Amino acid sequence: MSFVVAIDGPAGTGKGTVTKIIAEDLGLVYIDTGAMYRCVALEAMKRQVEPEESTELFEILDSIEIAFKKNGMLQETWLNGENVSNEIRSAMIDAKVDKFAALKCVRDKMTPLQRKMGETSKIIIEGRDCGTVIFPDADVKIYLDCSMEERANRRYKQYLEKGIKATYEEVLENIKQRYKIETQREIAPLRKAEDAILVDSTKLTIEEVVAEIEKIINEKVS
Repeated sequence: MSFVVAIDGPAGTGKGTVTKIIAEDLGLVYIDTGAMYRCVALEAMKRQVEPEESTELFEILDSIEIAFKKNGMLQETWLNGENVSNEIRSAMIDAKVDKFAALKCVRDKMTPLQRKMGETSKIIIEGRDCGTVIFPDADVKIYLDCSMEERANRRYKQYLEKGIKATYEEVLENIKQRYKIETQREIAPLRKAEDAILVDSTKLTIEEVVAEIEKIINEKVS
């Protein structure tokens, strides 16, 4: 039996952290669409392929293998047989991923894979177009938002914890550029689905956001 919870929203709102916790609490399979696009960007960068539709990029998409694996409480992202969970979260990938994610050929490859994951499982999926394009009939749709300054502050702290060199100003500028690309791209732009429930995490703790979304999900189930 399938059951789909779709969480959309811009970068830095806490979608990934919140989704992982909810998946664990409610026994749902966690699908990280952003990680899938980051894998494409990483493989392209390794092969020195630019973010444009080209023969080289089509070759990458034809051969790429992406998998999510549980390791204790952690979920790892594997690309072509290699654990790239940390590698795909670098500032370099942050700056490139949206350019790849905006390409029709990339989305044409990823969207069917993501839909297939939700055909027979109870899943929670997060990204930019989960409730508008990938699963327009999702059982629960959440749009998680947050102020741009707070998003930049959270991402900057993540970089510091991981030893990634960047200034707050650089992170804020990247957040602004990513939001512009995500909302203005022609294919599957970031937007709130009409039937999605808005949750603003600007002044909420992770625990408060989780509690609010889990309440929404449980009300739907009951």
